[in-house]
This record gives sequence, structure tokens and C-alpha cells, in this order.
Amino acid sequence: MVSSEQRRRQLAREKYLRQQQRRETARRKARQRNVVIASVLAVVLAGGGAVAAAGAFSGDDKDKKKDDAASTPSAPATSKAPDPCAKEAKAVAGEKPKKMSFKKEPAVSIDKSATYTMKLETTCGDISFDMDAAKAPHTVNSFDFLAGKGYFDHTKCHRLVNQGIYVLQCGDPQGTGAGGPGYTLPDENLKDPSLKGNTYPAGTVAMANQYNAQTKKGRNSGGSQFFLVYKDSPLPPDYTPFGKVSEDGMKVLQKIAKAGAAPPDQMQNTAPNASVVINKATVGKS
Repeated sequence: MVSSEQRRRQLAREKYLRQQQRRETARRKARQRNVVIASVLAVVLAGGGAVAAAGAFSGDDKDKKKDDAASTPSAPATSKAPDPCAKEAKAVAGEKPKKMSFKKEPAVSIDKSATYTMKLETTCGDISFDMDAAKAPHTVNSFDFLAGKGYFDHTKCHRLVNQGIYVLQCGDPQGTGAGGPGYTLPDENLKDPSLKGNTYPAGTVAMANQYNAQTKKGRNSGGSQFFLVYKDSPLPPDYTPFGKVSEDGMKVLQKIAKAGAAPPDQMQNTAPNASVVINKATVGKS
């Protein structure tokens, strides 16, 4: 017969085991959550550099830039993979982006009932995506304007995220994640049905920005930086979706993603191992 003392010890041990199991489960969930949060913040902070770069930096802007970079979680280091675009990149190594900044967003002059196609001629191959002017008129109009000025020509795609979310980020002439056109754009199309389940599906093209979901600050802060999703990515609907990558463009994206990402640099950018340079960007009306 089990004594009351033995029974008490047995119950205490069972309680202890249950507590340990709950703690381990909580730790595992926290690790998984932190991977996603780190990746999301990487897009938010790096993409939001466009706001700080609007016009010349003041002393405060420089300090803010350092603070943002310091608060960006570091991505795990990855091994250096072969560069599938090295030969093409070497051929255009002397070409540099134009330095330009604009005081305000250009007036919307596109046909809102039309579909526009943006073609990125890169060192890794051509990436084309259709842009929906009806759903994101300010964004599409801005890309039409900037491409016409040669703003994106000879710019690097400076970030590849391959954990938690899966995106290639481009659109910064500085190549640091802190560049922008000098103006900001309003958020658009955040209720698009394609974003159901807090997921940006593969092939989506969306705007990077400075929105912080915790503080609820940073709305309407898009500039010129955008990201191309090469695999379904868990993200809240906070980033203007405005384009869809073509089938051939997705093949180029997959080639870039397969080469992997470099360890974080001083700005916490995890650059793609593939040397992705946009030789020329053009926009045409479909």
C-alpha cells in the first residue's frame, strides 16, 4: 500500500515533469518566433532607410541610421556559395548608379485602368513583373517615374533573406538599405485578397518600409526599395503589394536564392552571394 508521503512525492514529481515539458515547449516556440521576427524586422528597418535618406543627412539622421542598424537582429552566418552571376557582374563593374533626389512625389499621371510591366535587366537574367495601377496607383506611378529617370540603373540588390521569410530586396542606389528617392509613398492595397493568412505568396513584389507593428508608427514610409518574394513568406499585410513576377522571372529569382546569402555586414544586410546588379529598369504599359 502506498503511504501518503509516497503519494505526495509522486504527485510532486509529476507536477515537476509537467512544468519542465511546458517550459521546453515555450522555449521551442520562442525560438521559432524569433527567427520570423528577426527576418521581418530586417525588411522593415532596411527598407525604411528610404525615409532617413530623404534629402541630405543631418546629425540626427546619422545617429538614427546607426541606431536602426544596431537594433536590427543579425541573421545566421552562411557559407560562401559560388556566384552564378560573377562573369556578368565583372563586365559592368565600372557602371555606377546616378545620384538623384526629388523633393516630392511625382503627380499621378499613369492610366489607372491599365497594367504596367517593369523589366529589370540584371546580371543574373531578366526579371519582369506586372504592376496593378488600379490597386496601387501611387506606387506604380512612382516606379514609372523613377525608371524613366534611370534611377534604378546600375543598382545592386543588397539583401537576400532566406530564413523565416524569403525575399530579395532591391531599389537602393546606395546599396546599403539606407537610400531613397527623397520622398515617401502612401501605403496601398494592404487588403489585397492574395495576402490571406498573413502570407505574401511567392511571386509577390511589395514595398519595403519603416512600419513598426509594436509602436504602430511608420505608416506611409515607402520610398524606392522593394522586395521580390521567391517563396511563400509569413508577413503581416503591412507592405504595399503592387506586382507579380513572371514565370521566367521566378526562375531567375530561384537561381539567385539558391546561391544563398553572405553573413551580415555592418549595416546588418545579408547580401546575396549572387552579384545581382540591375543594369537597366524600364516600365511599359501593357
